[in-house]
Amino acid sequence: MTAQPRGPWSTPVAAGIVSGLVGFTSAFVVVLQGLASVGASADEAASGLLAVTVAMGIASIVLAVSTRMPVTVAWSTPGAALLVSTGVVDGGWPAAVGAFLVAGALVVLTGLVPWLGRAIAAIPTSIAQAMLAGVLLQLCLGIVTGLAANPLAVAPVVVVWIVALRLAPRFAAPLAFVAAAVVIGIHLVASGAAPAAAELAPHVAITAPAFTLAGVVGIAVPLFLVTMASQNVPGVAVMRGLGFEVPWRRSMLVTGVGTMVAAPIGGHAINLAAISAALAAGPDAGEDRSRRWLASVSSGTLLVGLGIGSSALATLVGLAPAGVVAAVAGLALLGTLASSLHAALEDAADRIPAVAAFAVAASGIAIAGVSAAFWALVVGILLRLVLRGWRREG
Repeated sequence: MTAQPRGPWSTPVAAGIVSGLVGFTSAFVVVLQGLASVGASADEAASGLLAVTVAMGIASIVLAVSTRMPVTVAWSTPGAALLVSTGVVDGGWPAAVGAFLVAGALVVLTGLVPWLGRAIAAIPTSIAQAMLAGVLLQLCLGIVTGLAANPLAVAPVVVVWIVALRLAPRFAAPLAFVAAAVVIGIHLVASGAAPAAAELAPHVAITAPAFTLAGVVGIAVPLFLVTMASQNVPGVAVMRGLGFEVPWRRSMLVTGVGTMVAAPIGGHAINLAAISAALAAGPDAGEDRSRRWLASVSSGTLLVGLGIGSSALATLVGLAPAGVVAAVAGLALLGTLASSLHAALEDAADRIPAVAAFAVAASGIAIAGVSAAFWALVVGILLRLVLRGWRREG
């Protein structure tokens, strides 16, 4: 039998660093926007970014060390996009924090109760992805509105993103943020505005949760569903495709508890990674599969450091000229929107229910204080039942 090639320890470590950097820089602006949209102040949003980043870093380390597999944890980017479209619910920011706690508890329950996990997996992919696409559409339109509102500031960011997408697609979103940072820096110099040193220091703001019906139905349930259907289930599938069988119960318990711990500090949700999982668990992490778990450890360690220093980035984003932040968020999510639309419309028999769910979610209209994302799932599933009955996915 031929011995498996070992390779240097530095290879998985370097892959993990790339995974952590790409995962953080490509979507942290979306997280800040989402938290602010549901009522967080600038300090509370910065605290939430710190909390969710540190939580996903620690969870990555815990799962990688305990399983000796490259299990990577990320924040829920679709969940953050969902928050942007939801807006402030009855009870304000404390109700949002309560909803984050409930969403985390539901993830823990999914790990403990097998049939609940099966029920989530049975949600038609077309409907779940159509709902997500409708949510993402509003954010992706920020590219267009940003260009219209402030073309001199936004156009350079878009150009950098297009060039990077052609030459180095993996780094397109991070490089767009680098371009945005340069634009913001020029803006600060030209305007004479500069953040105080205290604004750049790590800041933790603890919020007592409030539990309201609007928060649970309008935020917690859609956040839980979109995190499970768009992150955890695909995350397991990606890892399985790379030859790793992720322990479902342990993963749900770690990410669910991590979400609950981060919630009072402002964190919205953490989950199994999908895209960054491929970076840490794939061939880029070295030929020796038994060492790839080190990639998740190095990614998690980097994320903890980035989380501690994230207040400075949150402050930078807060000082951005009009249109820049919305454009960067939209650029970061265009790929996800394309994938969601493809998955939503792939099955011809489901296209009408999927388009109906997409339209409801894209409308952004809350009914009875409940977000459009929830009603999108209801409309899509009911219409699918009427047209073709219930058929379990897969």
